[in-house]
Amino acid sequence: MSRFGGAGIFFARSMSHLGDVQPQSMHFAEALPLRSGAHLRDYTLVYETYGTLAADRRNAVLVCHALNASHHAAGTYAGDPKSEGWWNNLIGPGKPLDTNRFFVISVNNPGSCFGSTGPMHPNPDPAAGGRRYGADFPVVTVEDWVDAQARLIDALGIHELAAVIGGSLGGMQALAWALRFPERLRHCIAVATAPNLSAQNIAFNEVARRAIVTDPDFHGGHFYEHGVVPKRGLRVARMIGHITYLSDDAMEAKFGRDLQAAALGYTTLDIEFQIEGYLRYQGDKFSEYFDANTYLLITRALDYFDPAFAHGGDLAATFAGARSKFLLVSFTTDWRFAPARSREIVKALVDNRLDVSYAEIAAPHGHDAFLLDDPRYHAVLRARFDRIAAEAPPVRTVNASAAAPIDGRTAARSAKVAE
Repeated sequence: MSRFGGAGIFFARSMSHLGDVQPQSMHFAEALPLRSGAHLRDYTLVYETYGTLAADRRNAVLVCHALNASHHAAGTYAGDPKSEGWWNNLIGPGKPLDTNRFFVISVNNPGSCFGSTGPMHPNPDPAAGGRRYGADFPVVTVEDWVDAQARLIDALGIHELAAVIGGSLGGMQALAWALRFPERLRHCIAVATAPNLSAQNIAFNEVARRAIVTDPDFHGGHFYEHGVVPKRGLRVARMIGHITYLSDDAMEAKFGRDLQAAALGYTTLDIEFQIEGYLRYQGDKFSEYFDANTYLLITRALDYFDPAFAHGGDLAATFAGARSKFLLVSFTTDWRFAPARSREIVKALVDNRLDVSYAEIAAPHGHDAFLLDDPRYHAVLRARFDRIAAEAPPVRTVNASAAAPIDGRTAARSAKVAE
């Protein structure tokens, strides 16, 4: 275990951007069984890949996204240089997750609003009469997402992943992979995450959900038919969530008590402090692109994640069947998923005599630190991926005469897996 602070460590290594990438899609006709007992029928997963799959197919790394992210983890879209993926500082040639060595897969989870089948798509049930799912979309869990991801990995012809990595909710998915498919990943990398949500975190999620469902434009989740969007609820939900992503120190350093105008306006309705304006801006932006039903689904999936529940709350018993090597990373000012939560997981892994490393990064940014370009944090990840690369044979791309290579920049594909 280690704790990183101070000035940090810098590596002089040539890094470049991936350039333009292209989303791909895969359709599944076979229904996906869900933990609730329901099934997701006739669904599509949108995903992106970066780098080239090795001939032995052992260099694949799955990236799992958090609440409001998507499959677009790295690179840009043609004609839009501002469309960088949400983990573009981590993934790419010469970066910690080096696409010159690894084949990186990023999947948009079912229930999302970024292309994979979600509440805004038509419900295939004949009784729905072509109506969009809306509130009738089945409740999904972290485990359901992992099962869906595993199907896509199967369809790509990959049996074993070099690593599964994710931050926050993505870290929960990485942990779920280690528990559900212990023989299918060699390394589990969980960043800024927790073994379950605290009561306080569930409370934040519930307040956000109530803001959405009490918006008059929500219409019981079927607002699509009314041609409206519950933007007021989405704005408040995002404002609540955003407060939890930042540390008190980060807010104080950025805003303090700075006024929006030169003097107080003595009003209860208008913006007085810059932090108010910032939160309203974040809420307005979020309400323009995120789906309200998706927000309800994903926050509930966060609430439900609790793999130790089936073991009487015993985390050590929960991880008894795990086989992968683990890296846990936390950040000192993250109060949403505090370092103590990562240490709970580390203790459970140590109790099982599993290979585990833990880094606690002294960073001022709060929960969102896992998305930022902190050199100490990236040094930890780079070292881990260097280790993973050293454990595997050198990358040799698939011979085109033997099997078509899967290249994340050029091989757009749409496949159908039949029942």
